[in-house]
Amino acid sequence: MSKKILITGGAGFIGSHLADELLEKGYQVRVLDNLSEQVHGKNCERPEYLDPDVELVVGDVRDPEKVKQALKGVDAVYHYAAMVGVGQSMYEVKEYTDVNNIGTAVLMEALMNNPVEKLVVASSMSIYGEGLYKDASGAIKTGLERKLDQLKQGLWEVRDAKGTVLNPFPTPETKQPCLSSVYALSKYDQERLCLLLGKAYNIPTTALRFFNVYGTRQALSNPYTGVLAIFASRLLNNNSPMIFEDGNQKRDFVHVSDIARASRLAMEVPEADDEVFNVGSGNSYTITEIAERMSAVMNKEHIKPLITGKYRVGDIRHCYSDITKAKEILGYEPQITLENGLEELAQWLEGQTAEDKVNEASNELAARGLTV
Repeated sequence: MSKKILITGGAGFIGSHLADELLEKGYQVRVLDNLSEQVHGKNCERPEYLDPDVELVVGDVRDPEKVKQALKGVDAVYHYAAMVGVGQSMYEVKEYTDVNNIGTAVLMEALMNNPVEKLVVASSMSIYGEGLYKDASGAIKTGLERKLDQLKQGLWEVRDAKGTVLNPFPTPETKQPCLSSVYALSKYDQERLCLLLGKAYNIPTTALRFFNVYGTRQALSNPYTGVLAIFASRLLNNNSPMIFEDGNQKRDFVHVSDIARASRLAMEVPEADDEVFNVGSGNSYTITEIAERMSAVMNKEHIKPLITGKYRVGDIRHCYSDITKAKEILGYEPQITLENGLEELAQWLEGQTAEDKVNEASNELAARGLTV
């Protein structure tokens, strides 16, 4: 008899790809998802991309009865349900805290009474704040934050106490968290709650810190989702991708199928128990480069990025992954290059429509003083 796996948030972008990965490997999959309007649109129906072999329980992770129902007969749990996005988290504070923190608490209380063989929780690179940096001598610098007066002057780079610009460096799991947004705080809370209570109640637990995930099925009409989906939404509507600061900030973009595979390995590899792993590509790209490459694969090179020269509160300058630990312990190796991943995304986008809500979201942030 194959094992039954529950994925909270499993009807969404990452969760549905994970469901495909698990089904392909012979697992049974159940999903608990509230089909929220921001992700799934006004109809809030079962998405067409969700494999028919997936058992869907429609419900909220904050609802103890729904969680209890979803856990019946389950061998392992992926806790991937969460509100996502830095900008929105800075004003919808109660909603993010409620879904991410309280939702995790409700799940963990249910697991105390119904222990499973394994729990995997989706964490985020956002918990690092700024990534690691090196100075001219090669010394590693950490715990750095940019000052508001510096950002108002358009001095975007991270600097040392003398004002010297520092060079970004791949960030390993050993870097201390530096929580710069409500979203980051809530993801760290999810991670620590699962690891702490997992250890207390003898539930082997693994936390995966995802970097910038992209791929098919991302919610194109959600202006607070991943940056590539936001750029795609703009371009589908023949609008310029909007970029904060000067566009030279660096990020690590990882394909969703690599995320799904790393997620499966985290459940299957016993050495992953009670550990935290970065899951990224191990490469870095500037946001402007990503916007230009997205325009190119969509045959919209004539639409140039709009560099706003503004700072969004909660944003960091550079952060990209050191994936050595995941390679060594999980046997994880990214398989999808950015070039191939963007080509696949562009093909999928040809059949998609998107409501471009980026200006609306930007105006909301500006009205609240969250961009400078």
